[in-house]
Amino acid sequence: MRLKTPREKRILYTKTTVRWILYYLLIFIFFTIMTSGTYTKPMLLVPAALCIAIGNDVMAAAVTGAVCGFLTDMACGRLFGYHAVLLTIFCVAVSLAFELYLRNKFANYLWVTAIVSFLQCWLDYNFYYEIWDYEDVSRIFFHVSMKVWIYTVISSVVVYALYRLINHFLMPKEHLSIEEAIKTG
Repeated sequence: MRLKTPREKRILYTKTTVRWILYYLLIFIFFTIMTSGTYTKPMLLVPAALCIAIGNDVMAAAVTGAVCGFLTDMACGRLFGYHAVLLTIFCVAVSLAFELYLRNKFANYLWVTAIVSFLQCWLDYNFYYEIWDYEDVSRIFFHVSMKVWIYTVISSVVVYALYRLINHFLMPKEHLSIEEAIKTG
């Protein structure tokens, strides 16, 4: 194992700080987009939280899921903490799944985002509309919730590209020394 010089540590800390600042800057831009316009717009904070959960540890995924969930609650006008709990659980599960079983590939990210956003839209519909047994409530699911789900999955491609670009330039890379490379090879 190679020891890092103070210069390498400074570069690592600087890149990590800039990376997290850019993550949260994008989150607040997505929050601003979610709070403007009509009700049928993508829930951009769900793919953003999942992108961060994929590339980081469980604690960072949980905190980011909670922050994105609270912002989603404010943007959607829901009970404060409802989406925060859901998104925290989903982000921790996704972080563990990608750490233990899945590879960091776009196809895996896309189907995970589709499943998580569908579950979030479906639970939102069940707890806010279907539970009260309104007349013709299924129209809300098919004409509003499903549109939001489709828009979220489509917009997740752009969100993934932005976070992938940030990670490409600012994510710390593990370098092996020559001795380590010889021993593992």
